[in-house]
Amino acid sequence: MITVLASCHSDSCKIDCEIVNTGSGAVRVVYSDSTIYEEQITPDQKGCFTIKLTAPQPKLVHLLNHRGEPLATLVAVNGDHLKIKGDAKQPLSIKVKGNRLNEDWQLFRDEHAAFYSDPNPSRLDAAIEKYVREHADDMLSTVLLVADYSDYSDRDKLAALFKSIVAEARPESLLKGFPGNPLQGSRSANLPRLMTLMLMKHGGDFEEIKLTDRIHLLSLWANPQKDRNALINKLQDLDENIRLIDVLAESDTLRWHQTIKNDPKGWHHYWAPGGPLEQGIQLLGVTTMPWYAVTDSTGMVTYSGPSLDTAKKSASGLLNQAP
Repeated sequence: MITVLASCHSDSCKIDCEIVNTGSGAVRVVYSDSTIYEEQITPDQKGCFTIKLTAPQPKLVHLLNHRGEPLATLVAVNGDHLKIKGDAKQPLSIKVKGNRLNEDWQLFRDEHAAFYSDPNPSRLDAAIEKYVREHADDMLSTVLLVADYSDYSDRDKLAALFKSIVAEARPESLLKGFPGNPLQGSRSANLPRLMTLMLMKHGGDFEEIKLTDRIHLLSLWANPQKDRNALINKLQDLDENIRLIDVLAESDTLRWHQTIKNDPKGWHHYWAPGGPLEQGIQLLGVTTMPWYAVTDSTGMVTYSGPSLDTAKKSASGLLNQAP
């Protein structure tokens, strides 16, 4: 029996939210199909707000705080009336109710809570792979691969996982939220090519960054970046032939200088005022912060995702392939 979304006939869906401790900033609502859309909603004093959107087919919807940190992710389709409740200071405690798919996803998160909070994504990736192999007729398998899976290093393996899911349980509308075409494998052929990026250099003006002269690793983040020291430690051994582009990807620059003041010499710091929707960056399919992307010397994106370890592995692999 195929587990899919069931909805009433309607031309829109409604999401009622009650999330305390969101602070004074607006909640950012991001959803995607072939294009990424974003709107900002200011909760009332009790943390209540309502989202209305159109989703003829199942669509991933991401809620983030004003700093770009994830609060909740869910699937919506026209006819849904969903309810979200929880504490912004404890995102993993936020619950989504209103249809079976989101409730099954919530159950999976609860059962694997330790994996979701582990900075090393390998255990969560293994749990997702196991679920997909055992639930080929469940749309949750598609959702987990698109929204929660981190290892994009082997695109052929990833394509096999997606193809193992029956067509009815992997709608095109959800696959469009994934960077590249997950069904085709061969990772370099399925992610975009970025020839240049136009970003504002720290302490300077807008600058055109050429991405076709060497391997680049892009590190995108939003304030506050609590694990900055851990990031620095992980990148200390980055080969000097890989150029690191550190990008503040949000509109607020008040703490930019303070955050990067202890970074190693040689790091290149830029600001993307449009955040994930900035020209060029929007092609990376950014859904959370921090986010990492790797481009080869032709500008082809070989990795785009939330795992720094996977990004480093992808960049090092390209370096080893260089003549």
